[in-house]
Amino acid sequence: MGERDRPVVSVVDDDESLRRSLRNLLRSVGFGVETFASAEEFLRSAQRENTGCLVLDLRMTGMSGLDLLRHLAAAGSRVPVVVLTARGDEETRERSLQAGAVAFLEKPFDGDALLDAIRAACIDTGATPRFGLGEDEMSADSRDGGDGHES
Repeated sequence: MGERDRPVVSVVDDDESLRRSLRNLLRSVGFGVETFASAEEFLRSAQRENTGCLVLDLRMTGMSGLDLLRHLAAAGSRVPVVVLTARGDEETRERSLQAGAVAFLEKPFDGDALLDAIRAACIDTGATPRFGLGEDEMSADSRDGGDGHES
C-alpha cells in the first residue's frame, strides 16, 4: 500500500486551530492525518475512502457532526468515529454513541485519552495494522526483528 493509499485519521472540525493542533499531535506519534473544516468537505473528499478513523466535532456550521455520523451509519460505513465536543451532556453522549461513535470525549480533552481512543478504534476494526505506533512501540517492533515492511 502506497503512502497516499494508507488509512489515515481524518479530523473534521470547524475550528482551524484545533485542526492544526490535532494534526500536529497525531503526526507526532506516527499517524497519517487529513483535516477538514466541515462535514460537507469530508464527504466530498476522495480521502474519505482511506480514512481508518474519523475524529469528529459535533457542533459545526452546515451539517452537524451528529448528522454526519448518522449519514455514515446509514451508508453502511464501518469507519470508527471518535467524537469531540464542548457540549458533553449525557443526552448528547447517548445520541452520539447510538449513532455509531466508538468514543466520546469532551473539550478540552486529554491528548493521551484521544490517542488511546484512536488506537483502540483502529485496532478494533483492523483498519491500521502498522500506523500510529508511538516511538516506544516502534522501537520494540525493531528489537523483535520487525523488518519495517508492511505485510
